[in-house]
Amino acid sequence: MRGLTLWPLARRLRGFGYRAEVFDYASLWHGPAPSVDKLARRLLALDDGPVHLVGHSLGGLVALETVASYAGLPPGRVLCLGSPLAGSGAARGLARHHLGFWLGRSGTLLRSGLAALPAGREVAVIAGSKPVGLGKLFGDFDGLNDGTVAVWETRLPGLADHRVLPDSHTGLLLDRRVADLAAGYLRDGRFPA
Repeated sequence: MRGLTLWPLARRLRGFGYRAEVFDYASLWHGPAPSVDKLARRLLALDDGPVHLVGHSLGGLVALETVASYAGLPPGRVLCLGSPLAGSGAARGLARHHLGFWLGRSGTLLRSGLAALPAGREVAVIAGSKPVGLGKLFGDFDGLNDGTVAVWETRLPGLADHRVLPDSHTGLLLDRRVADLAAGYLRDGRFPA
């Protein structure tokens, strides 16, 4: 998904007093590495911080890869929305059906996820549990899922917090509760009760 999809969430975060900027990147043709480099350059050009990152799906993985790969970035928290930190069964299913080309050059990262969370960064996740999405056609979901990513795929050891909302994968971008939880987490390091 392109940066345009994050505008409603960015607008809501601005209402909480954050200077929210949208980062746009091309994941299909270029893969995650150029996006990681581009995000790092953008972060290094900012003031000392804190600079928090909020990423949806692959965007959360790109954010985490960026903070894990570059030293000297401004401090800040990372919030992932429906990001398959432990890898995506739907992405693996696409590959099994010889449709992995739909994932472009980001397929490897989506299929495998991350080995671990980056050291020295607080990371939280908001996952969805409304099973509506094309991922259901290719993924063998085990338990709650958002139609694209299973809830268990959004977990890795060391998360600062984790919350599940009754949203689809795309619905996480539109739910006002996500903005409320995001603002609380970015402020306090935990989701509000």
